[in-house]
Amino acid sequence: MADAAIPYVPSYGAITRALERVREAPTPERFTQDFLATKLGLKGGTPRPVIPFLKRTGFLNADGSPTELYRRFRNPAASGAAAAEAVRRGYSALYEVNEYVHELPDPELKGVVVQVAGLPSESSTVRAIVGSFKALRQFADFDAPFVDTAEAHAEEIVESTATAAAASDVSLRLGYTINLHLPATSDVAVFNAIFKSLRAHLLS
Repeated sequence: MADAAIPYVPSYGAITRALERVREAPTPERFTQDFLATKLGLKGGTPRPVIPFLKRTGFLNADGSPTELYRRFRNPAASGAAAAEAVRRGYSALYEVNEYVHELPDPELKGVVVQVAGLPSESSTVRAIVGSFKALRQFADFDAPFVDTAEAHAEEIVESTATAAAASDVSLRLGYTINLHLPATSDVAVFNAIFKSLRAHLLS
Protein backbone atom coordinates (compact mmCIF):
# COMPACT_ATOMS: atom_id res chain seq x y z
CA MET A 1 0.00 0.00 0.00
CA ALA A 2 1.30 3.46 -0.88
CA ASP A 3 0.25 5.07 2.37
CA ALA A 4 2.25 2.43 4.29
CA ALA A 5 5.44 3.36 2.44
CA ILE A 6 5.20 7.05 1.64
CA PRO A 7 3.75 9.75 3.95
CA TYR A 8 1.18 12.15 2.60
CA VAL A 9 -1.72 14.38 3.60
CA PRO A 10 -4.69 14.43 1.21
CA SER A 11 -5.15 18.18 1.72
CA TYR A 12 -1.40 18.83 1.62
CA GLY A 13 -1.77 22.61 1.95
CA ALA A 14 -2.27 21.87 5.66
CA ILE A 15 1.39 20.78 5.83
CA THR A 16 2.54 24.23 4.72
CA ARG A 17 0.26 26.01 7.18
CA ALA A 18 1.19 23.72 10.05
CA LEU A 19 4.96 24.04 9.56
CA GLU A 20 4.75 27.81 9.18
CA ARG A 21 2.93 28.04 12.51
CA VAL A 22 5.14 25.46 14.23
CA ARG A 23 8.03 27.89 13.85
CA GLU A 24 6.04 30.58 15.66
CA ALA A 25 4.25 28.65 18.41
CA PRO A 26 5.96 27.42 21.61
CA THR A 27 7.07 23.79 21.56
CA PRO A 28 4.36 21.67 23.22
CA GLU A 29 4.94 18.72 25.53
CA ARG A 30 2.68 16.72 23.20
CA PHE A 31 1.58 17.69 19.69
CA THR A 32 -2.11 16.79 19.88
CA GLN A 33 -5.21 17.53 17.83
CA ASP A 34 -6.07 20.19 20.43
CA PHE A 35 -2.66 21.82 19.92
CA LEU A 36 -3.16 21.66 16.16
CA ALA A 37 -6.58 23.30 16.39
CA THR A 38 -6.09 25.74 19.27
CA LYS A 39 -2.46 26.83 19.08
CA LEU A 40 -1.86 26.46 15.36
CA GLY A 41 -5.38 27.40 14.28
CA LEU A 42 -5.86 24.37 12.04
CA LYS A 43 -9.35 23.22 12.91
CA GLY A 44 -11.65 20.53 11.55
CA GLY A 45 -10.96 17.13 10.08
CA THR A 46 -8.89 18.22 7.07
CA PRO A 47 -5.66 18.98 9.00
CA ARG A 48 -5.87 15.86 11.21
CA PRO A 49 -3.55 13.75 9.00
CA VAL A 50 -0.80 16.32 9.64
CA ILE A 51 0.07 14.65 12.95
CA PRO A 52 0.81 11.18 11.51
CA PHE A 53 2.67 12.94 8.69
CA LEU A 54 4.90 14.74 11.22
CA LYS A 55 5.56 11.42 12.95
CA ARG A 56 6.50 9.72 9.69
CA THR A 57 8.90 12.52 8.77
CA GLY A 58 10.65 12.58 12.14
CA PHE A 59 9.25 15.74 13.71
CA LEU A 60 7.27 13.86 16.36
CA ASN A 61 7.80 10.70 18.37
CA ALA A 62 5.18 7.95 18.34
CA ASP A 63 3.58 9.43 21.48
CA GLY A 64 3.30 12.87 19.89
CA SER A 65 6.18 14.45 21.77
CA PRO A 66 8.37 16.75 19.64
CA THR A 67 11.75 15.35 18.60
CA GLU A 68 15.11 17.08 18.42
CA LEU A 69 14.42 17.52 14.70
CA TYR A 70 11.24 19.46 15.57
CA ARG A 71 13.25 21.73 17.87
CA ARG A 72 15.94 22.32 15.26
CA PHE A 73 13.28 23.16 12.69
CA ARG A 74 12.09 26.00 14.94
CA ASN A 75 15.60 27.45 15.01
CA PRO A 76 15.89 29.85 12.02
CA ALA A 77 19.58 29.01 11.62
CA ALA A 78 18.92 25.26 11.45
CA SER A 79 15.40 25.15 10.02
CA GLY A 80 16.33 24.44 6.41
CA ALA A 81 18.70 21.63 7.29
CA ALA A 82 16.13 20.08 9.62
CA ALA A 83 13.45 20.16 6.93
CA ALA A 84 15.85 18.58 4.43
CA GLU A 85 16.52 15.79 6.91
CA ALA A 86 12.77 15.31 7.36
CA VAL A 87 12.31 15.01 3.59
CA ARG A 88 15.08 12.43 3.30
CA ARG A 89 13.75 10.48 6.25
CA GLY A 90 10.08 10.47 5.33
CA TYR A 91 10.65 9.84 1.64
CA SER A 92 13.54 7.41 1.86
CA ALA A 93 11.71 5.06 -0.54
CA LEU A 94 11.90 7.74 -3.25
CA TYR A 95 15.56 8.41 -2.52
CA GLU A 96 16.33 4.76 -3.11
CA VAL A 97 15.30 5.34 -6.73
CA ASN A 98 17.01 8.72 -7.16
CA GLU A 99 19.23 10.29 -4.53
CA TYR A 100 18.47 13.72 -5.99
CA VAL A 101 14.72 13.25 -6.13
CA HIS A 102 14.24 16.64 -4.45
CA GLU A 103 15.74 18.28 -7.55
CA LEU A 104 13.47 16.59 -10.06
CA PRO A 105 10.87 18.57 -12.03
CA ASP A 106 7.25 17.66 -11.35
CA PRO A 107 6.78 15.12 -14.19
CA GLU A 108 9.88 13.15 -13.16
CA LEU A 109 9.02 13.38 -9.46
CA LYS A 110 5.58 12.02 -10.24
CA GLY A 111 7.18 9.20 -12.23
CA VAL A 112 9.29 8.15 -9.25
CA VAL A 113 6.22 8.23 -6.99
CA VAL A 114 4.26 6.09 -9.46
CA GLN A 115 7.18 3.66 -9.64
CA VAL A 116 7.51 3.30 -5.87
CA ALA A 117 3.82 3.44 -4.93
CA GLY A 118 2.66 1.12 -7.70
CA LEU A 119 -0.46 3.22 -8.27
CA PRO A 120 -2.01 4.59 -11.47
CA SER A 121 -0.40 7.85 -12.53
CA GLU A 122 -3.71 9.71 -12.28
CA SER A 123 -4.45 8.39 -8.78
CA SER A 124 -5.49 10.99 -6.21
CA THR A 125 -3.01 9.36 -3.80
CA VAL A 126 -0.13 9.94 -6.21
CA ARG A 127 -1.19 13.58 -6.48
CA ALA A 128 -1.33 13.85 -2.67
CA ILE A 129 2.12 12.25 -2.25
CA VAL A 130 3.68 14.62 -4.79
CA GLY A 131 1.94 17.62 -3.20
CA SER A 132 2.97 16.58 0.32
CA PHE A 133 6.58 16.04 -0.77
CA LYS A 134 6.69 19.49 -2.34
CA ALA A 135 5.01 21.10 0.67
CA LEU A 136 7.75 19.81 2.95
CA ARG A 137 10.50 20.39 0.39
CA GLN A 138 9.77 24.13 0.22
CA PHE A 139 11.10 24.51 3.78
CA ALA A 140 14.28 22.52 3.10
CA ASP A 141 17.86 23.57 2.45
CA PHE A 142 19.58 20.57 0.86
CA ASP A 143 22.93 22.36 0.70
CA ALA A 144 23.13 22.61 4.49
CA PRO A 145 25.27 20.02 6.32
CA PHE A 146 23.33 16.85 7.14
CA VAL A 147 22.97 16.02 10.83
CA ASP A 148 21.75 12.54 11.84
CA THR A 149 19.65 13.37 14.91
CA ALA A 150 19.34 9.72 15.88
CA GLU A 151 23.12 9.39 15.94
CA ALA A 152 23.49 12.70 17.76
CA HIS A 153 20.98 11.56 20.37
CA ALA A 154 22.90 8.31 20.86
CA GLU A 155 26.11 10.30 21.39
CA GLU A 156 24.33 12.47 23.96
CA ILE A 157 23.23 9.34 25.85
CA VAL A 158 26.79 7.96 25.86
CA GLU A 159 28.19 11.29 27.05
CA SER A 160 25.58 11.70 29.80
CA THR A 161 26.14 8.13 30.97
CA ALA A 162 29.88 8.67 31.14
CA THR A 163 29.38 11.93 33.03
CA ALA A 164 27.01 10.29 35.50
CA ALA A 165 29.42 7.44 36.07
CA ALA A 166 32.28 9.87 36.75
CA ALA A 167 30.14 11.97 39.08
CA SER A 168 29.07 8.98 41.15
CA ASP A 169 32.63 7.59 41.24
CA VAL A 170 31.51 4.26 39.79
CA SER A 171 34.38 1.81 39.57
CA LEU A 172 34.94 0.21 36.17
CA ARG A 173 35.68 -3.48 36.14
CA LEU A 174 37.04 -5.11 33.02
CA GLY A 175 37.44 -8.78 32.24
CA TYR A 176 39.93 -10.30 29.84
CA THR A 177 40.07 -13.62 28.03
CA ILE A 178 43.56 -14.83 27.15
CA ASN A 179 44.08 -17.68 24.70
CA LEU A 180 47.41 -19.50 25.06
CA HIS A 181 49.02 -21.67 22.43
CA LEU A 182 51.37 -23.84 24.51
CA PRO A 183 54.35 -25.63 23.03
CA ALA A 184 54.15 -29.38 22.50
CA THR A 185 56.33 -30.49 25.43
CA SER A 186 56.07 -32.69 28.49
CA ASP A 187 58.57 -30.63 30.45
CA VAL A 188 56.65 -29.14 33.42
CA ALA A 189 59.37 -26.54 33.91
CA VAL A 190 58.44 -24.95 30.56
CA PHE A 191 54.80 -24.53 31.64
CA ASN A 192 55.83 -23.18 35.04
CA ALA A 193 58.04 -20.58 33.38
CA ILE A 194 55.25 -19.47 31.03
CA PHE A 195 52.65 -19.03 33.79
CA LYS A 196 55.16 -17.34 36.09
CA SER A 197 55.91 -14.80 33.36
CA LEU A 198 52.19 -14.19 32.69
CA ARG A 199 51.51 -13.61 36.36
CA ALA A 200 54.39 -11.19 36.69
CA HIS A 201 53.27 -9.09 33.70
CA LEU A 202 49.50 -9.12 34.32
CA LEU A 203 49.73 -8.18 37.98
CA SER A 204 52.46 -5.57 37.61
